Amino acid sequence: MSFKVKDLCYIIEEFAPKNLKEDYDNVGLMVGNTEAEVNSVLMALDCTLDVIDEAVLKKCNTIVTHHPLLFRRPNSITNETLQGTKILRLAENKINLYSAHTNFDSVQGGLNDIIVELLGFGRGKVIAASYGNDNSGIGRLVELRTPITLENLCLNVKNKLGIKKLRYCGNDNTKIYKVAIINGSGQDFFESSKKLGVQCIITGDTSYHYVSDYNELGMCIIDAGHFGTEWPAVKVAASKLQSALDERKLNIDVYVSNSNVDPYKIK
Repeated sequence: MSFKVKDLCYIIEEFAPKNLKEDYDNVGLMVGNTEAEVNSVLMALDCTLDVIDEAVLKKCNTIVTHHPLLFRRPNSITNETLQGTKILRLAENKINLYSAHTNFDSVQGGLNDIIVELLGFGRGKVIAASYGNDNSGIGRLVELRTPITLENLCLNVKNKLGIKKLRYCGNDNTKIYKVAIINGSGQDFFESSKKLGVQCIITGDTSYHYVSDYNELGMCIIDAGHFGTEWPAVKVAASKLQSALDERKLNIDVYVSNSNVDPYKIK
């Protein structure tokens, strides 16, 4: 059975429609030939040069990432820039690249919800709803049946997401009843989360002054890293995509990248 790149795009967009993306974002087929047949898929968080080389080695002619390679429109595509080098390498090896970013964050059952599930919480409520769709949006608000201390919540995040170390602020003994979870970079949603009455925000990419101010306001913040709050969910998404292909009786393997790693090192 012939299965083309455009068919893969359809499956992904049926689950995570493009109209759920944020206005600033760019999602969809970044590089590729819609009529090319898909032989296998490599799933990654980012399209790094190592990921492209891994796709070549594994003979995957399609890469699906969360973060878009073409986040901003380039002025040129040459080997003089990292982005240009990546695009040229993809084209030279006839590798198609698709990215599902904030639409996949927002959609019901997407990255936000997967992280909530991995942390062992019940279903969360949307923090910032997508336009015209109250069931999808950025961030999830979780109300805990049994309160947990900040110290134990930190341990839970580390264990469930496979994180060795994290940054946090707040009193270790603070009892947490409501948690806001925003995968990736959630600093823009601190105030809206506070207004919802949460005692703790779990996210990544926080900066000193934001955390300092909200710490003074009594807000607990757990910064588990951008990679740490997304990569575990991307691996689950790879399994979901494999299941979708299997249901259609397609003999196409979805591999999880072994070369896509957190750029930060911790000592």
